[in-house]
Amino acid sequence: MKTSKTKTTLLIASLSLIGGLSMSACSLNAQISETLDQQVKTSNYAKGKFYNDERTPGFEWGKTWKIVKRAITETSVNTTPSVDIPVTPMYTQELLETSEDSVWRLGHSSILMKLDNEFVLLDPMFSERASPFSMIGPKRFHQPPISLESLPQIKAVVISHNHYDHLDKDTIKKLANKVENFIVPLGNAPDLIKWGISEDRITELDWWQETQLGDLSITATPSQHFSGRGLNDNNKTLWASYVIKSPESKVFFTGDTGYFDGFKEIGRRLGPFDLTLIETGAYDKMWSEVHMQPSESLQAHLDVQGKKMLPVHNGTFDLAFHEWTDPFNQISHLALENDVDLLTPKMGDKVTIHDNNQTLAWWKSL
Repeated sequence: MKTSKTKTTLLIASLSLIGGLSMSACSLNAQISETLDQQVKTSNYAKGKFYNDERTPGFEWGKTWKIVKRAITETSVNTTPSVDIPVTPMYTQELLETSEDSVWRLGHSSILMKLDNEFVLLDPMFSERASPFSMIGPKRFHQPPISLESLPQIKAVVISHNHYDHLDKDTIKKLANKVENFIVPLGNAPDLIKWGISEDRITELDWWQETQLGDLSITATPSQHFSGRGLNDNNKTLWASYVIKSPESKVFFTGDTGYFDGFKEIGRRLGPFDLTLIETGAYDKMWSEVHMQPSESLQAHLDVQGKKMLPVHNGTFDLAFHEWTDPFNQISHLALENDVDLLTPKMGDKVTIHDNNQTLAWWKSL
């Protein structure tokens, strides 16, 4: 059976996945909500809240308590690794000397990209726990392959949504002097400002809006998810996927999302993509609307017209009930069946976007 500590971790993870519940204070006050009401014209915003294109079930206490009960009573099987996960150390000089468009997995959904000799950091999460609390909540399986202090200067940090495993307060504060631009979905700027990021370095984007940073373009695109960091701010900030484009490469990042028809539209309007970074982990039938099963992750890659697929949102935190290796095993099998060029690098391994990279099933040897 699960230990009391493991039950607490699963409980916090489950609450975070379904409703953004925590003991923390609400991120947006009434004044900010009123400002959004006056400024936001998107069809996905009404009466102080954002909505998905395909309307998904909202916050329901009944469903939440079913998940809570399951987290407390269900026996965990291999949801965390029993040995150390292999991590390839990353070094500042090697990053600076890389000339080709490349990406590095840092853990969970955190990705460092070098495009057109500029560094872009996606959903940086370097803290020990994906939680509002320092002592309880989902704990990392491994340390990041590089420290925040060793990262080079970053052209842009891109945030998909405000859940604790994607928007990490401590990481953002420590990155403040290394980052030129912060790109966030609508409504997320106030948290960053509160944490010490100057307003002139923050760009908020609605779905289909684009910002240009020299020769790089970053476009926020739809996803099917939700937001919230406290008890009273559910869906008061937007969530997004992204298209990041350089003169040589085009990358698609799902952020967190359920499967929806919007992937086909993204593919039609902005595809094809040299590389897709697709959410593949923390899934369950109880929250299938907001997190994809591996078969749906593969279909999303096909929908957006991706060439190479790198599955993310796995291998770092225990946020669901499935075995920690299940996302890797399922997506590897599905990719082989569907002739998809799948990349499963160890954390810290470099993936060169336009090379024929060969990655191993490293989790099977543990």
